Amino acid sequence: MPKGDIETYHENGQWHSRREGTGEAPFGSSATKDEAVRVGRDRARELKVEHIIKDMDGTIAEKNSYGNDPRNIPG
Repeated sequence: MPKGDIETYHENGQWHSRREGTGEAPFGSSATKDEAVRVGRDRARELKVEHIIKDMDGTIAEKNSYGNDPRNIPG
């Protein structure tokens, strides 16, 4: 995952969102996944980066990009 993307994940009974690869503490914590995803999505949109949403087991459930997409990818 590139440095600076937003990751939403479950740890120690809470859902968290953080900026990946920066060493910063999570900027958002919540009891529900929906709330943590909303906080993470808003930050990803603000920073124009990708938002990676993980399931409780740590597998990637969803990825959304909010900017800086290369234009040379067909499709």
